[in-house]
Amino acid sequence: MFAESTDDEQTIARVAALDIGKAELVCCVRVPAAGGGKRRQQEVTTHSTMTRSLANLANHLVDLRIERVVMEATSDYWKPVFYLLEAHGLGPWLVNAKDVKHLPGRPKTDVLDAVWLCKVAERQMLRPSFVPPRPIRKLRDLTRYRVDLIEVRTAEKKRVEKLLEDACIKLSVVASDIFGVSGREMMATLIAGERDPAVLAEMARTAMRRKIPALREAFTGHFDDHHAFLLAQMLGRIDGLDADIARIEEEIETMIAPFAQAVERLDEIPGIGTTSAAIIVAEVGLDMSRFPTPGHLCSWAKVSPGIKSSAGKTKGSGSTGHGNRYLARVLGETAVVIGRSDTFLGERYRRIARRRGKKKAIVAVSRSILVIVWHLLADPDARYIDLGSGFFARRVNTDSKKRNHIRELEALGYRVTLEPAA
Repeated sequence: MFAESTDDEQTIARVAALDIGKAELVCCVRVPAAGGGKRRQQEVTTHSTMTRSLANLANHLVDLRIERVVMEATSDYWKPVFYLLEAHGLGPWLVNAKDVKHLPGRPKTDVLDAVWLCKVAERQMLRPSFVPPRPIRKLRDLTRYRVDLIEVRTAEKKRVEKLLEDACIKLSVVASDIFGVSGREMMATLIAGERDPAVLAEMARTAMRRKIPALREAFTGHFDDHHAFLLAQMLGRIDGLDADIARIEEEIETMIAPFAQAVERLDEIPGIGTTSAAIIVAEVGLDMSRFPTPGHLCSWAKVSPGIKSSAGKTKGSGSTGHGNRYLARVLGETAVVIGRSDTFLGERYRRIARRRGKKKAIVAVSRSILVIVWHLLADPDARYIDLGSGFFARRVNTDSKKRNHIRELEALGYRVTLEPAA
């Protein structure tokens, strides 16, 4: 029995597709033929990716009354083209390269790729990728650069630890953080030329003073002028990175000010602070109409199990795949922090971790956080209300739990008789 299709995939009359490279791009335009009917006219041209050439191309597409412009996400080369066409009101679409993969067995050239992309686009067989508006993009540049700088700083700190190991200085064995106040003063003194372990150990402060005997042993090594030179360079770079990160954070505070209300609502979620909220806003934006349901947002972020089914059987391991690494990082870190809290999400993390392991618990709680984020951003009046860690215990079906325990005992060979407690 036939059912009415809900697809709304009419052919787009005027469409353009761009195959973008670093120095030039190929543009294919398809429009209705002059004589009418189903006949189509096609134009394929090559343009430089310099701004003036792109502006001329944009004006040409506007003159042709192009309804949709699509392009592949090729490295970062798509960005200047996308932004310029967006400024001309063309509403470009960025599409995933795997969605427009060329048919096998056919030659591949830039011209053929542009034509194929145009034909697929005019039949509405593509989905646009999420490109946030300009204010969110500027915030995203800052939050991502901050994360990148932190990664560079972490790598430099690891180099410092390796250098100390090379000199047989075992400071990291005794101190949990060699870059604390005591550790930095000790390393500065090493650079200045002090080599006496007893003098270096006496620089310990507060709780580290209990470890002075161990510190004397840790500083007994062969630290020389070569190590001092390298250590000075590394610590100088770390200090420079600290200053750069501080300046970036100040700029983020300025950029996030227009979105303060959204950040405040996200801050109500356990484990999410102002910094994490800024990263989430930068990655998913504020307009949740782009994601019709929380499931769409979770699928885009790759925190939902992948579905592969054939011949009535589910294939694969249900892996989520690789999504936005900046968003995945902040969600994962938040999930781990929540796992230590006495909250609903914390109890959810612990219950899943006991049964399925910590990795699956992180993904599951990350998805729960993202669902909450969607509701908070979709409804300005929504507020987060924690259900409490006892939520699961209150919802236990006592009859079901009683039957399960009886069944387990009977499987072990016992006869069970229940008597109500007095």
